[in-house]
Amino acid sequence: MYAAVEDNGYQLPAIPIQKMDKRYLRQVVQDPTGEMPGTIVVDTTNRFLYLVLGNGQAMRYGVGIGRDGFAWSGRAVIQYKREWPRWTPPDEMVARQPELEPYSSRNGGMAPGLKNPLGARALYIFKDGKDTIYRLHGNPEWWSIGKAVSSGCVRLMNQDIIDLYNRVPAKSPILVM
Repeated sequence: MYAAVEDNGYQLPAIPIQKMDKRYLRQVVQDPTGEMPGTIVVDTTNRFLYLVLGNGQAMRYGVGIGRDGFAWSGRAVIQYKREWPRWTPPDEMVARQPELEPYSSRNGGMAPGLKNPLGARALYIFKDGKDTIYRLHGNPEWWSIGKAVSSGCVRLMNQDIIDLYNRVPAKSPILVM
């Protein structure tokens, strides 16, 4: 499940699961959400993402979330999905972190790859037809799972975002709480 894998020409390294809290490894659990099958639910307090499967079950993934002041919550949809996305930090992030200027929209963003902060996949969250600027995405930093460290997005291990990407279509509902 977390072995090294080749994906679209990129060699994803294995995740050292023996170094991780086992709660954050992908697993089928009893559904605690009460949501309809196909719904994605992000529990920011406990650092879990659930994909409701039906029959009282959900696939649970460990996540990293936005640090204080950089979080979003609410109901929305996954408007679209991308494999190996280009990362373009919002202008507000570039203003806070000038070292990101080479990846700004003016400079075309960061090319896909193993060091790209969006990782292997990104699912784009829209509310009322508008981009929230928040994403579900992979990331190369497996040690960040279970922590509040990002600039607001919900990050999964690359192997987990690939699994989730393959399970959910665009327009899937999402609840972040």
